[in-house]
Amino acid sequence: MNIDVVGLVWLVPGIPLAAAIVNGLFGRRWLHRATGVIASVALGLSAVLGVAIFFAVVAAGHVARTVTLYEWIGAGDFHVNVAALVDPLSATMVAVVTVVSFLIHVFSNGYMEHDPGIHRFFTWLPLFVFLMLTLVLADNYLLMFVGWEGVGLCSYLLIGFWFERPAPYTAANKAFWMNRIGDWGFTIGTILTFLTFGSLTFHDVFPKVAGVAQTQPLTITFIALAFFLGATGKSAQLPLYSWLPDAMEGPTPVSALIHAATMVTAGVYLVARSTPLFAVAGPALLVVAIIGAVTALFAATIALVQVDIKRVLAYSTVSQLGYMFLACGVGAPIAAVFHLATHAFFKALLFLGSGSVIHATEEQDMRRMGGLRRKMPITYWTFLLAGGALAAIPPLAGFWSKDEIVGAAFTNGQPILWAVGVGTGLLTAFYTTRMIYLTFHGEPRDHHLYDHAHESPAVMTVPLLLLCVGAVFAGLVLGFPPEAGFIHRFLEGTVTAEAAAQSELPNYVLIAGLAATAVVAGLIGIAIGYAMYARRRPDPAAVSRAVGPIYTLLWNKYFVDELYDHRILEGGRALFGAAWAFDAHIIDGIVDRLAWLVSLLGSGLRRVQTGIVGNYALSIAAGLLILIVVYGGYATGVLHR
Repeated sequence: MNIDVVGLVWLVPGIPLAAAIVNGLFGRRWLHRATGVIASVALGLSAVLGVAIFFAVVAAGHVARTVTLYEWIGAGDFHVNVAALVDPLSATMVAVVTVVSFLIHVFSNGYMEHDPGIHRFFTWLPLFVFLMLTLVLADNYLLMFVGWEGVGLCSYLLIGFWFERPAPYTAANKAFWMNRIGDWGFTIGTILTFLTFGSLTFHDVFPKVAGVAQTQPLTITFIALAFFLGATGKSAQLPLYSWLPDAMEGPTPVSALIHAATMVTAGVYLVARSTPLFAVAGPALLVVAIIGAVTALFAATIALVQVDIKRVLAYSTVSQLGYMFLACGVGAPIAAVFHLATHAFFKALLFLGSGSVIHATEEQDMRRMGGLRRKMPITYWTFLLAGGALAAIPPLAGFWSKDEIVGAAFTNGQPILWAVGVGTGLLTAFYTTRMIYLTFHGEPRDHHLYDHAHESPAVMTVPLLLLCVGAVFAGLVLGFPPEAGFIHRFLEGTVTAEAAAQSELPNYVLIAGLAATAVVAGLIGIAIGYAMYARRRPDPAAVSRAVGPIYTLLWNKYFVDELYDHRILEGGRALFGAAWAFDAHIIDGIVDRLAWLVSLLGSGLRRVQTGIVGNYALSIAAGLLILIVVYGGYATGVLHR
């Protein structure tokens, strides 16, 4: 019996949605910790179906298929369907999102086991995945926007999961409002897309892009930049990046899900999906490349001095997302999607590994750790391999995808951006080495913490081991040989406007030289980190004192939060205060003064209303007398007009 697997695509997001509904309705009273099992089983089924769809698309080649659920909006010429676009790009995203999310759900059963709000957690977590899958499967910008806003809502709920504490509450609000700024850009881009192309469906818009760009180039550029503004908010790029490190106030599995499989990858997906639009959008691609490269370097420098293990990983994510936008901006969107896929595995592993450490020690400050590799061998070895992938050490996954991005910057005529990418790689290797050494190596710096540390249970370590397989082998399986691996052949023509250029025979001599340069930079970063933290030559404290102003600048994260809080937010408050004062004293004031005048006149007239009939009769008689006198005066000529 032949089963149309692609035709079942709506079950992929539908099953997590069903789990969220069941847990939301019955979790608090009846299901309790069973909500974790229900959510995990649902994500497991979704992952199996998502992988099956991926292989079905692989077997079908580059064929794209639209699976329509129903017509959503039909008004005149405006028609939008709830429809899934199943093509190589969406199939890749579905497979990555479902598999990684499933393993995070399984891990969460151990991590959240004793939390009294576990039913809420396993309601919002599968809902998060449902909305992310809606986003990546949408065949039009409007349905994508529904998923886009939905993941923003779920991130708000999950970052502020422990809402009774001030820090998570504040972090959730910061994430919500900063993303609203980016969402304004997405909204403008969507409206302009419909006004320009008469449709929001990808298959209607993209074939017309080249023709419209010749007659309305500024419009296309503005649309692309508006969409990129949305991407900077969702994927935490300059200047809308600072919400993501603060999002570490949520449970660690939430951090893993946001950083690896949902939310922050949405902006990269939007730009990759819209490659035909960006390719003819004038300077828009260069803007994307520059913002990505600067963000990658900027975040990596901040990560150098962080002491909270999750914040190091958070700034690392901001930096790695910068690499992905750099790839999109230099005309290598396949490399961006490739890095998105490999990054999902090793970053999820790093966050869950940090969660395992936090679960065992109830501590996030690396200065109080040390020596944990002896107590937590599974966590240590998986974390070490994931760290090697982050540092792009061959043959681990990050090497293949990250170095392909850096190489693309050079071969596509952006040597300065290539140099920034290589330099960022050196910093990445350094702070990764520092993080691993401070956490797992050396002597314990807090013996009470060390004595109570222990390896996590199997429900947490098994997902670590499975993610480790992806962190080690995903790059080799998907990306070898470089520039012509499976993922290049699979995505060619889907996320690139010039498939022919992508299919040219790569210059392997140049590729090898660029890769060797990047690897050497990474090894230098590791060597410096080892020398400083293992050999104490030079001593990190002495280095910090020697570069005091620079260290202070990095420690305070370039004072960006202070700039936002004490300048932009205060300016906003002043502006809104002035607007309120104008409304209260001018707009409302005019209405209030008119009401006061009417009330004053009425207060005088109401004295006439005594309720005594005799007075009313006397008033009527007096009025009639006055009328008779006046009329008689005019009639007799005594009064003149």
